[in-house]
Amino acid sequence: MFSFFTKKHFLIDHLEGFIDIHNHILPGIDDGAKTVDESIELIKGFAEFGVTDFICTPHIMENYYPNNPTTINKSLSLLKNGLKMNNLDYINVNAAAEHMIDSGFEKLLDEKNILPLSKSYLLIEMSYLQPSLNFDIAVTKITNKGLFPIFAHPERYAYLHNRLGEYKSLKKKGLLFQLNLLSLGDYYGTEVQKVAKTLLKNNLIDFAASDVHKVSQLESLKKLRIDTKTLHYLKPILQKTTYNFK
Repeated sequence: MFSFFTKKHFLIDHLEGFIDIHNHILPGIDDGAKTVDESIELIKGFAEFGVTDFICTPHIMENYYPNNPTTINKSLSLLKNGLKMNNLDYINVNAAAEHMIDSGFEKLLDEKNILPLSKSYLLIEMSYLQPSLNFDIAVTKITNKGLFPIFAHPERYAYLHNRLGEYKSLKKKGLLFQLNLLSLGDYYGTEVQKVAKTLLKNNLIDFAASDVHKVSQLESLKKLRIDTKTLHYLKPILQKTTYNFK
């Protein structure tokens, strides 16, 4: 028998007016867009389904992407100039960063070489290979500075899978969870998809974002279809993200 909840919806049909708070569209400073032209190609692709507001979040990662507010704002200026030259003045771009909790993070925090979202939210991540040894300490220091830590893509850390209690414990420590939209399909694999839906169902997700690095990911997002039940859980998260950051 046909179930209402088996109906599939194109996710992008529900993203008009959404603000993307985690992406790698700034040119030339991490593993995202390499040039202004690539950045603009991504932005035009987003605009096709009504996403025209972005908080760009390049990596700050010791030994790999040693970015800082200066390098990030320089890249932002290049992008804004490119948008102006291409008559894309209706696009709104701001900059923050995705901070890896590594051995250098606490020094960056103390020296204020961080870049929060909307002044008070700090986007953080861990390695996919193993949890950061100083993660709990770092989170405490973030909150002690009056910032709200947003944990990027919690569904993607395999060492947290099948440990719902651990996710709940992280929430109790003050972490906000940001879901990658592509996790709702099979882009990162069926296990990540399963965890993403579990976190949604258990009301553990606070915000959502694309985390798009390249055109192929954007094309996958355009094709992504989700069931009615998942859309029911996701819609308030999309609204909350836009409300908090627009």
